[in-house]
Amino acid sequence: MDGMSNFQPGTGVAPATLVEISVSCRKLIDADVFSKSDPSKYHTFTKEVLFGRTEIIWNNLNPDFVKKFVMHYYFEQSQKLKFEIYDVDSKSADLSKHDFLGRMECSLGEIVSSGSRMQRRLSGPKKDSGHIIVGAEELSSCKEQVHMQFCAHKLDKKDFFGKSDPFLTFYRANEDGSYTVVHRTEVIKKTLNPTWRPFTIQVRALCNGDYDRSIKVECYDWDADGGHDFIGEFMTTLRELTRGPSPQNVFECISPKKKAKKGSKYKNSGTVELMSCRVEKVYTFLDYVRGGTQIHCTFSVDFTASNGDPKTSGSLHYMNPYRPNPYQNALRAVGNIIQDYDTDKLFPALGFGARLPPDGVVSHEFALNGNPNNPYCQGIDGVLDAYNKALYSVQLYGPTNFAPCVNHVAKFAAQRREGNDYFILLIITDGIITDMPQTCEAIVSAASLPMSIIIIGVGDADFDAMEVLDGDDVRLSSRGRYAERDIVQFVPMRDFQGRAGDNPATVQAMLAKEVLEEIPDQFLSFMKSHNIKPKPPLQRQLTISSVTSLPASER
Repeated sequence: MDGMSNFQPGTGVAPATLVEISVSCRKLIDADVFSKSDPSKYHTFTKEVLFGRTEIIWNNLNPDFVKKFVMHYYFEQSQKLKFEIYDVDSKSADLSKHDFLGRMECSLGEIVSSGSRMQRRLSGPKKDSGHIIVGAEELSSCKEQVHMQFCAHKLDKKDFFGKSDPFLTFYRANEDGSYTVVHRTEVIKKTLNPTWRPFTIQVRALCNGDYDRSIKVECYDWDADGGHDFIGEFMTTLRELTRGPSPQNVFECISPKKKAKKGSKYKNSGTVELMSCRVEKVYTFLDYVRGGTQIHCTFSVDFTASNGDPKTSGSLHYMNPYRPNPYQNALRAVGNIIQDYDTDKLFPALGFGARLPPDGVVSHEFALNGNPNNPYCQGIDGVLDAYNKALYSVQLYGPTNFAPCVNHVAKFAAQRREGNDYFILLIITDGIITDMPQTCEAIVSAASLPMSIIIIGVGDADFDAMEVLDGDDVRLSSRGRYAERDIVQFVPMRDFQGRAGDNPATVQAMLAKEVLEEIPDQFLSFMKSHNIKPKPPLQRQLTISSVTSLPASER
């Protein structure tokens, strides 16, 4: 009953994705005079915080470390990692006391998107300091979810002037005998015979994949002040529940205090009945990425006149020599994450709302690099370079139309529905949208495609229309047709700049986390609705078992 004052009806606890990092090295430098090096790996991440270290493997230039590192994986964050290898010469924890053999820096996103293992050269004291092989496996022994629905009969009346407002709380049993809340149903008002809505929960969350592990269910009468009245409880297991509706899955709801008080006269405080239970295998975002699904991102930048003259310091496009402008911040924030998931790192970059040379025609879908036949830029640095040059070659104009860029990306997504590709359109804008009906129609059509749309609002404009496009509360519709799924995420940049103290790196990190966190769920909703299963993990550079197995160019 702890923590009930923070109760939020209908919410559950979603466990974070954990990945296990494994490391091997090949052809390390021999730093010992009379023997081989004794390598140990030191693994650090952002802000140079030591995350952990492996065991020491004595006299080996090609070590396979047994020690693994488990860390949370977040698609929406750039999780920078540094791997450093040392020849251990003493028991000292001071790195300066040991011989440095090499290092490799990357992001966790690069590792998980490389298939099962990623091989890189080490940067070290010598030109050829050897290689490091890093693998990542998702820690999920159970990839199943269970769909369930419950009802109850003749629950105890708890409200003085009414009946009860019952809800159920589900707990997972822990190995130490304690229990952890994993799900709460919604509250059904003024009834002793409620039927709760069906709900879905990860089997890993419910019982850690153990079908015989105890599950405790408590029934409460909801009170507005948070002092919910306990009605009763019962115990079960997922194995029992998977047998489906039956007399064995009608549970007596027992109040221990009431039973002790009434003794043999007490029967129960009502019954809770299982109406349905179905277990199905569920695939994760990592399953698809490791199976080779490519994430493609198209950048779309607002060049309307409402941004202000780029030559003046008040413009949102002003090129400040000391800090990036809002558009550069947004491009860098998202690009740094996305580029880890696209092998060729070629990104289309578009602009809208500008007059183009030489005839001054207004365009809402032009290539930032000036080449309409090949709008691709190399990496996020290439996108930023194209944006910077475009500012000096086009004239800011208007109006603010989104539909052309949405349809541009949708055209490519429509040709690749088989699950090998997923498209993201990033729109960065300062103004109120002027083609709302056309944009709604374009988004509703795109919702059936492997595509997501991110809108970042810069400046202080009224962005109410953007909230309509972001269908978190009300599903977007056009001409009576509703979007198949929510594919839009809108975030105003002003929400982060004050909190981050205007530090560009901090703003970018916070912004990236906010705008990208819905992408994996949107991605999975498309794959599930179209019954697309992931392919087996890519086998990239997996057979490196000895130095001679390396490609000749890498030896």
